[in-house]
Amino acid sequence: MGSRAAAERLLEVGAVLVDGQAREKSHKLAGGEELEIEAPSPAAAEPEVPLPELTIAYADDHLLVVDKPAGVVVHPAPGHAGGTLAQALAAAGATGGEEDRPGIVHRIDRDTSGLLVVARTSETYGRLQRLVRRRELTREYLALVVGRPRSRRGTIDAAIGRDRHDRLRHSLDTDTPRAAVTHFELEEILERHALLRVRLETGRTHQIRVHLAAIDLPVAGDPTYGVAGDLDLERQFLHAARLAFEHPVTGEAVDISSPLPSDLETALAAARR
Repeated sequence: MGSRAAAERLLEVGAVLVDGQAREKSHKLAGGEELEIEAPSPAAAEPEVPLPELTIAYADDHLLVVDKPAGVVVHPAPGHAGGTLAQALAAAGATGGEEDRPGIVHRIDRDTSGLLVVARTSETYGRLQRLVRRRELTREYLALVVGRPRSRRGTIDAAIGRDRHDRLRHSLDTDTPRAAVTHFELEEILERHALLRVRLETGRTHQIRVHLAAIDLPVAGDPTYGVAGDLDLERQFLHAARLAFEHPVTGEAVDISSPLPSDLETALAAARR
C-alpha cells in the first residue's frame, strides 16, 4: 500500500481525475464517480539518481538552513523519485513531518535557488510549522523582472490555485483559490528590467512567479509564466536570498543571507549593460 503522502503528491500534480476533472484534496466522493489515476508504473523503475550535495548555511542540534542549487527537486514526486533534496536531508539526519520530506516546512521550486530551513528533530519541526502558520518566518527573494514597476513597493493580494485550463500551471483563474499575499520592493531599475526584493507572506505553489506575471512584471527566464531564454537564462531569475526568524528552541535571532549564484550574477550584469 502506498503512503498517504504519496497519494497527496498524485493529487497535487493533477494525476487523479474525478469524472475527468482534477479536484482539490478536500473533495469528497458521493459514490458512482469514475476515478482515473495516472500513477507511474512500478514495472518502469526510474534510474537511480545520486543525492545532491548539501550546502549548509547554518546548522545546530535543532535545525539546518540549506542553500539549494537550481535544478534540484525538493521532495519526491511523479517523474522525480530520486536525487531529491529531501532524500539528502534524511541522510543528514533531518526528521519530523512526512516520511518523504523529513523536516521540511516550506518549499522552493526546482529551478529556484536559495535558502530553506529544515528541522532536525520532531519537536523543532512542530515549532517551525507554527512559525510558518503565524507568518513569523521571513522569506525574501531576489527576482529580476521584465518591465518597470509602477511604484517602488507594493503588495499583491490575490488568491491562487491550479489553472482552470492547464493543470500544470497555477493562476488567479482557478476553481480552487487559496489566499496568497506577496510584498515587493524595488532594489534596482534597469533599462528593460527591474530587480525586486520580494517577501512572501504565504507560500503557494509558484506564488511569486504567478503574482508578478499578473501585474505585468514577468520573471526573466521563466519558461512557464515569464520570458523564457531572456538574458540567455536557462531558468527563472528567482533566488531565495534571506531567511530570518526567532530560533524555535533557543529564542535567538537567526538571520541568514545567500548571494546570487553565478548564472544569475551573469544575467544581472548583462541587464545592466
